[in-house]
Amino acid sequence: MVPLALGCALSLGAATAQAQTLAQALEQAWARHPLAVSFAARQGEALARAEAARALTPTPATASLSNTTDRFNSNAGKRAWEFELATPLWLPGQRAARGMEAERAVTELAARRAALRLQIAGELRAQWWALAQARQQMALAQRREQTAGALLADVQRRLRAGEVARLDANLAHNEHLLAQADLAEAQAAVRVGEQNYRVLTGQDAPSMLGDEVATSVAEPDATHPVLQAASSALQLAQARLALAQQTRREAPELALHWARERDDSASAYTHAVGIKLTLPFSSGAQVRQGGFAAQAEVDQAEAELVVTRQRVAQDVQRERAELQQARTQLARALTRRDLTADTLRLTEKSYALGESDLPSLLRARASAWESETAVQRQRVAEAASVSRLNQSLGVMP
Repeated sequence: MVPLALGCALSLGAATAQAQTLAQALEQAWARHPLAVSFAARQGEALARAEAARALTPTPATASLSNTTDRFNSNAGKRAWEFELATPLWLPGQRAARGMEAERAVTELAARRAALRLQIAGELRAQWWALAQARQQMALAQRREQTAGALLADVQRRLRAGEVARLDANLAHNEHLLAQADLAEAQAAVRVGEQNYRVLTGQDAPSMLGDEVATSVAEPDATHPVLQAASSALQLAQARLALAQQTRREAPELALHWARERDDSASAYTHAVGIKLTLPFSSGAQVRQGGFAAQAEVDQAEAELVVTRQRVAQDVQRERAELQQARTQLARALTRRDLTADTLRLTEKSYALGESDLPSLLRARASAWESETAVQRQRVAEAASVSRLNQSLGVMP
C-alpha cells in the first residue's frame, strides 16, 4: 500500500512535526467519553459486590435494645431490658451462586469496557479518514486553483498581445472561478472534519494523518471485544439464573436474645438468654417470577450472542471484499492518471506551439484533474478500508 503523507501540502505546520498516531488519538477520545469516565466507579461497585458475596452472612448482622417499665418517672415498679443480636444466614448453595454471579459481573464489566473502547475506535477511525479525505481534496483544489490562476495570467498576457481571442480569456477566467469555488468548498469540508475530530478527542487534529498497518488476524476469535461482551453477558445471565434457583425464599435469621427484668423495685433482676431461628416461607409465585425473569435474560443473551457472531463474521467478509475492491480501483485509477497525464503533456505542448486551442487544453486539464482526484481518493479509501477491516476483526489502533 502506498504510504500517505496527508496534509504535507497544506499550511498546517512544519513538515517535520511528529505525526500523531491513531492509538494516541484513541487515548484522548477514551479519556473524555462519558461512559468511559464512569467505568472506574462501576468497577469499584462490581468488586464491592464480589467482596460482599464472600462474606459470612448475606447481609450484616443487626442489634436491637429495648427497655420496658411501668413507672415513667420513677425507678420503682416493673422494669425490663432486652437485647437481641440477629444475623441472616445463607441458604444452601446461595453463597457459592452469589459469588459466581459477582465474579461474572466483574468479567462482564471488563468485556463491556473493551467493547466500548472498540466502538470509540470505530468512531475515531471514521473521523480520521473523513478528515484525511477532506485534506487530500483541499490539497488538490489548491493545486488546481494555482494552475488555473497561472493559465489565466498567461491567457490575459496573450490577449493583450493580440495572440488569442477574448473568448479564450473568458474560458480561462471561468476555469479560475470554478477552481476557486472548489477550493472554498474543500476548505469548508476540512474545517468540518477538524471540528468533528476536536469534538471526539478534545484536541486539534494532527497535521499529518498516518495510515494503519493491516492486521495479521485472519478471522475473529473469542478475544474479539464485541464477541467477548456478548459471551460475558450470557455467562452473567446464567449465573443470575443459578442464583435465582438457589434463592427460593428470604434469608433465614438466627438471633441471640438476652433479657434482664424485675417485677418491682424490691425484687432482684432475673436474667434470661435465648436463641431464635426465623425461617421465612417460600412463595411459589414469587419464586416462579424470579426464575422466569432470569431465564428470559439467559434466552435473550443466547440469541444476542448468535446474532453478534453472525454480524461480526459478515462485517469481516464485507470489509475484506471492500478492501480488495479499493485496491483494484486504485490500480485502475493509477493507470488512468498516467494516461491523462501523458495526454495533458502532449496537449500543453500543442497549445504552446499554437497547434491546439484553449478548450482542448482545458478538457485535458479537467481530465487530468479528475484522474488525479480519483487516485488520491482511492488511496485514502484503501487506507480507510484497512482500518475498517481491523475494526471488524476487533483490532485496536
